[in-house]
Amino acid sequence: MRKARKVVAGYWEDADVQDRIGAWMRAAAGAAESKSLKVMRFGDNMREVAVTEGDKVEVQMKLGWQVNTWPVGRLAELIDAVTDAEADVLVKEYGNAYSMATDDMDSVRYQAKEEIAMIQMLNAEGCGAFTNTFQNLYGMQQLPGLATQRMMEKGYGYGGEGDWKVSAMTRIMKVMGEGKRGGTTFMEDYTYDLTPGNELSLGAHMLEVCPTIAADRPKVEVHPLGIGDRQPPARLVFEGREGPAIVVSLVDMGGRLRLIVQDITCVKPIYKMPNLPVARVMWKPMPDLKQGAEAWIIAGGAHHTVLSYDVTAEMMRDFARIMDIELIHITADTDIVKFEQEVALSDFMWSEKR
Repeated sequence: MRKARKVVAGYWEDADVQDRIGAWMRAAAGAAESKSLKVMRFGDNMREVAVTEGDKVEVQMKLGWQVNTWPVGRLAELIDAVTDAEADVLVKEYGNAYSMATDDMDSVRYQAKEEIAMIQMLNAEGCGAFTNTFQNLYGMQQLPGLATQRMMEKGYGYGGEGDWKVSAMTRIMKVMGEGKRGGTTFMEDYTYDLTPGNELSLGAHMLEVCPTIAADRPKVEVHPLGIGDRQPPARLVFEGREGPAIVVSLVDMGGRLRLIVQDITCVKPIYKMPNLPVARVMWKPMPDLKQGAEAWIIAGGAHHTVLSYDVTAEMMRDFARIMDIELIHITADTDIVKFEQEVALSDFMWSEKR
C-alpha cells in the first residue's frame, strides 16, 4: 500500500527495542504538535535573506502550521502597558535563576516587560512559536534578547530574522525532547576555527540562544548591539555543554520540503571570547568541518538551524516519515562523492512523488 511506517524488530523488553519505539513515540508527539502549531510573526522577514522565507500554504497543507503576522506596533503598546511592579516580579525570578552581571537594571526590566507582553500575545492567539527581526522594532526600545531566551526556555519556538520555519521546528523539537535534560535551541553557524586537523564551528546568534543548553549558570549582561538602532539589550551569556547533538534545517525546495539533519559533537570552546558577549556553543560537524560544510551546501541547508542534545537523528527520520517529507542525513560516515549521488537520487524520487 506504500504506507510509510517504522519497523522495529526484537524482543519487546530489550532496552534497544524500547529505545527505538520510544524514539518513534517522541516523533509522533512532534507530529501531533506540528498539526496544530501556530506561529506568530512580529513583522516580516529580514530583508535580502530569502532563505528565511518559504511557502506558507505548502507547510500548512503538509505540516499543519498556521503562519501569520501581527503588527510590531501592537506588541510595543503591550510592552508599554506592563508596569514596573509586574516587571520586577520577573526580574526577581531572573536573579534566582541566573547570575546578575550588570548594574543596568532598567535594561533588564525592559526585557522583562517584553517577555510578559510577547507571552500575552502568543497565548491570546494560541501560538507556540514566534519570530522577529532587528529591522522591524517599531516603538520598541530594545531587540528582545533575554526575553526571547527566556521564552525558549519555557518551550516556545523562535526564529531570528523572521525565520518562521526554524521557529516552528524549534517548538516541535522541544516537544519531542520534553523530559530530557540536554536542551534544544535556535542556532546559527557564526564563525569557524580552521586549525588543520581540528576544524570546528562556533554557533551563536546576536542574542537568542536558549539557556537549556548551558554548561554552567548563565550570566545576565548588558552590551551595545550594533544593529537595530536601539538601546543596549540585556541577554544571557553562557557556553554550551559538551556532548553529541544534531543540527536540523527545514528548507523549501520550491514545491516541496526537505529536512536536513547533521550529526555533531559539541566541545568545550578552545578560546576565551571576551569580545563575544553572547551565548555560544562550539562543535565538530560530522564527518569533519570541510566535508560537513560541503555536504550541507550540496543538500541546500540554511544558515539557521535547530540544535538539540535531546532529539536524535532517528527521531527526525521518524518525524519526516510521519509527515511524508524528504530527509537528508549527514553522518560520520558521509562520503562527499556518494553523498552527492544520494542527494541527486533523493531529489529525483521526491520530485516524482510530488
